[in-house]
Amino acid sequence: MSHIRSYLTTIAIVSVAILAGARTARAQAQAKIDVTGKWLFNVTTSAGSGAPTVTLKQQGDSLTGHYSSQTLGEADLKGTVKDRKITFSFNANVDGTSFVVTYSGSIESNDALKGSVDLAGQATGTFTAKRQ
Repeated sequence: MSHIRSYLTTIAIVSVAILAGARTARAQAQAKIDVTGKWLFNVTTSAGSGAPTVTLKQQGDSLTGHYSSQTLGEADLKGTVKDRKITFSFNANVDGTSFVVTYSGSIESNDALKGSVDLAGQATGTFTAKRQ
């Protein structure tokens, strides 16, 4: 009987160790999220669609970078990365009118983003992005 009890105790200890290891591996994978690089966005809004190129640099939770599109031109951006969420914004100027553009979304994988875009409340839409 004590042999069975010892066997069951060993199984319980090994099971706890495996679960703890899986949680640690998952936490480390999430901690290693880094969106630094060049991204090709596909954007669809109520005002039209486009394919801007966005270069991002992540340092911790802080995000900086550069936005480039035929529609909104060139702009430096700032934002944050928290867990698997990304948000960034920049000032755009079209035909003499300045406004803030905000992208908010999720990090689907190391090479894919998706979410929504808000053009100062005047137009909204969705985006997907792939790392180049």
